[in-house]
Amino acid sequence: MTIAGKSQSTLTNYARYVAKIALHFDCLPTHINTDQLNDYLYFISKQHNTPSKAYFKFTVFGLRYVFRMENMEEKYVALPVMKRDYKLPVVLSRQESKRLLDTPKQPKHKIILGLLYGCGLRCSELCNLKIADLDFDRYTLHVRQGKYKKDRYVPMPRFLIEDLKSYIKTTQSQIWLFPLRSGSGLTQTSELCHSRRGIQWIVSQAKRKASIAKQVSTHTLRHSYATHLLEDGLDILSIKELLGHERIETTMVYLHIAQLDILRSFSPLDTLYGLRKSPVSNESVNTIYADFYKLAVYTKAAEFNYCSN
Repeated sequence: MTIAGKSQSTLTNYARYVAKIALHFDCLPTHINTDQLNDYLYFISKQHNTPSKAYFKFTVFGLRYVFRMENMEEKYVALPVMKRDYKLPVVLSRQESKRLLDTPKQPKHKIILGLLYGCGLRCSELCNLKIADLDFDRYTLHVRQGKYKKDRYVPMPRFLIEDLKSYIKTTQSQIWLFPLRSGSGLTQTSELCHSRRGIQWIVSQAKRKASIAKQVSTHTLRHSYATHLLEDGLDILSIKELLGHERIETTMVYLHIAQLDILRSFSPLDTLYGLRKSPVSNESVNTIYADFYKLAVYTKAAEFNYCSN
């Protein structure tokens, strides 16, 4: 399962939807014929007609995974092709970001929102942060085993340094930066990190109290981080590394939202609160798009040379 390169959360989703198929037919999905499979997919497509079609999508992806692992090529090919929806991400304005960050009263909640936006972390990466991952001397944060099992370093916002130090002194945790609430009967050796649902709840409450009409999730703060960095002048290749993206094409979606210039890496939380000046690019939009086109051509050529070797 690990060799297949899927994260634990992805495998859990696959298992959940494949299990529903097994319960529906009272047999393993590998024992279902193609007609039964098509009837089931048609049934759930009508029953779960949500805008994202997440139920149908994860069912198909889960079946694909099972059939591929079981070398059942004929059933794998029979599954419908899932067309990807190309939608621009929801991004907060700087004013909305500041309102959201200033909303929480609890220091812990302020720090959680600050790290999500100020470091561009995924929700799972925030939950898995350990106290030892914070380097206050170098102003860096070590993200361990993020998506694709990649480690990376990101600049730690200087705006949060004192708050983080004060928070760490008051927390009873010896391991996790955001542990589960104390008093749950856990010993130090069995200490657990904060849940994703809890982090998402904090973001949801802050969004409501800040009166933001946009759909806001933990990932919205990550999108805002990348977009504001582009607007502050950081180049797209640096942002790709800061976000931990596997492919530059994933990062280039922000081209449709922001502009860029080439600067040293920094956190947008510092420019947001005036701890670092934000330079304004004088390049025209046409020049910026031309630079991105050259980057895309270069990337494709690099991938071709890599595969040829």
